[in-house]
Amino acid sequence: MTTELALKERGHLYKNKGKDADEMRRRRTEVTVELRKNKREEHMLKRRNVPLTADSTDSDDSVRPSTQSLQDIVQNAYSSEPAVQLNAVQAARKLLSSDRNPPIDDLIASGILPILVDCLTKEDDDPSRPSLQFEAAWALTNIASGTSAQTRAVVEAGAVPHFLRLLQSDQQNVQEQAVWALGNIIGDGPQCRDYVISLGAVKPLLEFINPNIPLPFLRNVAWVIVNLCRNKDPPPPVDTIQEILPALCVLIHHQDINILVDTVWALSYLTDGGNEQIQMVIDSGVVPFLVPLLSHVDVKVQTAALRAVGNIVTGTDEQTQTVLACDALSHFPSLLTHSKEKINKEAVWFLSNITAGNMTQVQA
Repeated sequence: MTTELALKERGHLYKNKGKDADEMRRRRTEVTVELRKNKREEHMLKRRNVPLTADSTDSDDSVRPSTQSLQDIVQNAYSSEPAVQLNAVQAARKLLSSDRNPPIDDLIASGILPILVDCLTKEDDDPSRPSLQFEAAWALTNIASGTSAQTRAVVEAGAVPHFLRLLQSDQQNVQEQAVWALGNIIGDGPQCRDYVISLGAVKPLLEFINPNIPLPFLRNVAWVIVNLCRNKDPPPPVDTIQEILPALCVLIHHQDINILVDTVWALSYLTDGGNEQIQMVIDSGVVPFLVPLLSHVDVKVQTAALRAVGNIVTGTDEQTQTVLACDALSHFPSLLTHSKEKINKEAVWFLSNITAGNMTQVQA
């Protein structure tokens, strides 16, 4: 066989042979979608707030209310007596905090949403007012944890502006419950996400990233940031991405595994939005801190980091080189022999995109 013929025979082995950049991008996107399907359930888009030490009655089917008891709750929730109103709202919250089959639709149908939203708004000297706001926010959080229709019922009742105002509450439990509620609403999809963003939610949310915030609260904030970054049809507004990236550059140094996992998944979602978003992530300076996480002791961190750097190397040769310059390839012998097959698969996907680069990258 002549040298020329041998080269022709081997030509089909090169990924970019005979393919333009757009076709290569499609192939990479198809692989990305296939891999992401395996992880779709890993991060909950919405979460109910169920007490860790809930009363046994909260998780029993007997907690489901009769029509009459619901009517009593709604009627008492409209009471002008603070104690009566607080007890009614708390009763509604307990129904929604049950472990199994919370009666979300029943509560919505009862007409209680307007009064729950109204309880978020009132300001007076009544010492029970923060408790009422907290219970109402908790109830609405759990309603918003349900289906899209249930989440949208909370939005259409006008709750979002009041949750934003409660971020400035002097009661930390009220603040955190408002953050949780907003996370559920943002997690419903791009339309709700962009509505919350349009009301100015991002800046006050990010202000909670400070050394004084309790760890469980900060975990909730990190989870909300993931929801802000998650959807890409359409992706978050460019201004929002630029606002979030400095916060992610701070959180990527956090020692808590839950926060670190959410931070790296947020970066993976942002890098899954095309070359412009990839460049924004690179320009933030986070890549040198992202690449070492490929060898993190926690497999959840490794998985998220591999997805993020894998997305970056679907970009231009220059963007790919940013990852390689951080010695990314040194992590791959262990990733290719990892006990988790999904990590093996994503490691191979990463390498296949390196071999679609320039000659220097192929040789590396």
